[in-house]
Amino acid sequence: MNRIFQSFIVASLALSSARAEDGMVFFESKVLPLLQQRCYECHSHEKKIKGGLALDLKSGWQTGGDNGPAIIPGDLMKSHLVQAVRYADPEMEMPPKGKLLASEIGVFEKWVAIGAPDSRVAKVAAKARTIDIAAGKKFWSFQPVRDAKSPAVKNTSWPSDDVDGFILAKLEAAGLTPNADADPYTWLRRVSLDLTGLPPTPEKIQSFTADLNHSSFHIRHSAFAKQVDRLLQSKAFGERWSRHWLDLTGYADQIGTSNNVFAEHAWRYRDYVIDAFNTNKPFDCFIREQIAGDLLPFTSPQERAAHLTATGFLVLGDVEIVAVDKLKMEIDLVDQQVSKVGTAFLGMTLGCVRCHDHKFDPITQRDYYAIAGMFRSTDSTYKTDNGVWSSVNASEMPETPDQQAKRTQLLAANEAKQQSLKSERAAAEKEKAALEPQIKDAAKEAKPALEKKRDEIAARIKAINGEVEHAKFFAPIAPKTFAVHDRQKSEDMQITIRGNPYALGDKVKRGVMAVASWGELPPIPANQSGRVQLADWLADSRNPLTARVTVNRIWQKLFGEGLVRSVDYFGVRGDAPTHPELLDHLASRFVRGGWSQKQLIRSLVLSRAYRMSSAHHAVAMTKDPDNRLLWRMNRQRLDAEAIRDSMLAISGKLAPANGGPALPLEFPENVTSLSPKAVNPPAFNLKKFRPVQEFERTVYLPVIRTATQPGPAKLRDVFDFTQPAQIAGKRAETAVPTQALFLLNSDMLRARATEIAQHLTQTESNTGARLEALWLRILNRPITSVERDEASALIEALSADKAWIELSHALLSSNEFLLRL
Repeated sequence: MNRIFQSFIVASLALSSARAEDGMVFFESKVLPLLQQRCYECHSHEKKIKGGLALDLKSGWQTGGDNGPAIIPGDLMKSHLVQAVRYADPEMEMPPKGKLLASEIGVFEKWVAIGAPDSRVAKVAAKARTIDIAAGKKFWSFQPVRDAKSPAVKNTSWPSDDVDGFILAKLEAAGLTPNADADPYTWLRRVSLDLTGLPPTPEKIQSFTADLNHSSFHIRHSAFAKQVDRLLQSKAFGERWSRHWLDLTGYADQIGTSNNVFAEHAWRYRDYVIDAFNTNKPFDCFIREQIAGDLLPFTSPQERAAHLTATGFLVLGDVEIVAVDKLKMEIDLVDQQVSKVGTAFLGMTLGCVRCHDHKFDPITQRDYYAIAGMFRSTDSTYKTDNGVWSSVNASEMPETPDQQAKRTQLLAANEAKQQSLKSERAAAEKEKAALEPQIKDAAKEAKPALEKKRDEIAARIKAINGEVEHAKFFAPIAPKTFAVHDRQKSEDMQITIRGNPYALGDKVKRGVMAVASWGELPPIPANQSGRVQLADWLADSRNPLTARVTVNRIWQKLFGEGLVRSVDYFGVRGDAPTHPELLDHLASRFVRGGWSQKQLIRSLVLSRAYRMSSAHHAVAMTKDPDNRLLWRMNRQRLDAEAIRDSMLAISGKLAPANGGPALPLEFPENVTSLSPKAVNPPAFNLKKFRPVQEFERTVYLPVIRTATQPGPAKLRDVFDFTQPAQIAGKRAETAVPTQALFLLNSDMLRARATEIAQHLTQTESNTGARLEALWLRILNRPITSVERDEASALIEALSADKAWIELSHALLSSNEFLLRL
């Protein structure tokens, strides 16, 4: 029996070998040529790998792409490749240009049925990269923040703050010395523009210089601090610094980019940010409110309203609300939220981790989905009644009794307006109806006048219909704000393979980045998203990134470059800090000071380092051309807002504003698609602005998510405004011909120059006094003798009125005005 059994085994093995050999022959003669001819164009390493699927290797179809393994040997129904070539699924038809011949499909079916033999020897793949979290924690930005003492320096008389010691020590080690102090006029202009985005007035300049020249040592010593405190306490401070933060949020008064859908409540978030800076809201509270404000306790209706409004941070980006595929839209928004948190608070590119572990940084794909699960458990958008459209969630805000009373009055006025319009419409319709028989019976020569009157009445009726529709749509309701809220059922999120929401992998427990953690995340309560725990982790003093990233952003706004120059990226491929001990010292100081941005800014602008001149120095330039050692102050070109707002302030035309809606939707001609039966959602078409908007600060003007900014804000497009489809902690700073041409030909600039010239001629009686006043008002310093001679020659060469306008225009277009020195 043993011999018989052994013979049977041998025969079976021989038969199996023969079948395997036949299978390989079939693969090489039939299948491989078909793969090469029909599939490699889109699914090979030499061409492209669409959907993550490579078919030029055996391991390619085994691993598969977005939908998992392409072939399950022996199973035709579960093999995606077979279903694709059969055109069984409209979403997955391959090749997309045309269906294979029946004989070709048969080849693939037979190949899979016999076990998908593949004679291609698998290439030795590079060893997959694994993330070593322990090793990753050794990178500088993931190490705990450690405060350092200001180092000893030789020139002990120079530092006025610990900050200065760190700067001076590096300079002395390199054989360099810091630049001399800037003159008082330059410093006051610098700090005024940095803190408020507005230049100092002649009165403030004279007051400051008088203090510096005072006989009292105490008054001279406190002159700088007096100016800084005045600027920090001004409303203009929040109006300036809020714009820096809005650049990190993708803020706009438009939802998405399709059909100009207006974001009628977005302004509430803008005003929240302005108020947060002006009231010196601690930055850790600022974080918690924006990530989880809807879940935080509150003690008043106003606090609850602020908390809800703060979560607009999560939904005021470029949300594509017209997507047909709502699941993809939802997952893409989650990705945007994760990426925004990563950039704004952590200086990390978390969006890179949606499809795979980070290629450079110690951040795993599981880290991404741990955070993403919190936002997937959060409701941010909803489906509207307009076709395929969605919109951003808006929450009703609590009202105070005074707010309710005011709304009741507005509602009564709105109803009265509607009744008046309806009465006017009824009278017009009656008049139009009476004209019809007159037109019919009138003599031929009299009829055109009657028809013209009828058409005018018809046009007015049409306009009234629009006004009634507008009044109904914008009838006063309880105030709302764009906000998020937790879903009724929260749960962990599954990995989406290569970002495809229909190709799902393992579930990932909600949590945070392991490499920046110091322990387990506290348990997430049942039926909560986990955003509170995420906010607490971000705002914890033990987080190695948040405080460092924040103080570096503040430093960059004041000194032109960050201590870490890649301000939005603290990863392996980013810039290392030029002064790591100083960075950690500032982060520690920031946290110890209650996360007060005003307190940190105050100390920085009162330092000797901030007071330095921006003048050129040949030796220092040779040794440190990029000024990484901070031997001088960096010069900066004013951004778009500072240019426009400064011109308004100098001309005396800057109008005070208290926030409120940026889009002038109160004008019916600015709004379209208000009918409930409309296929598309209500949208804006800005044809008319409020007259005051020409003179309001730029931060209060509409921000549109398109290529050009409308109306009074068009200067933003010329001077490197961060387009709101993007986020950026540092704006580009270009110098291109279109900027000079804009300044030379702008009606806005011409108007400001004319206003300045008119003011000069009305307030100053002689040429010398006018020139002194003009230089002090525009360039914030006294005129030099050479400038006085040249300006006087220009005035003599032109007519008096024209000369002062041209001179004002020239100064507003000058490099000295456009630069913060």
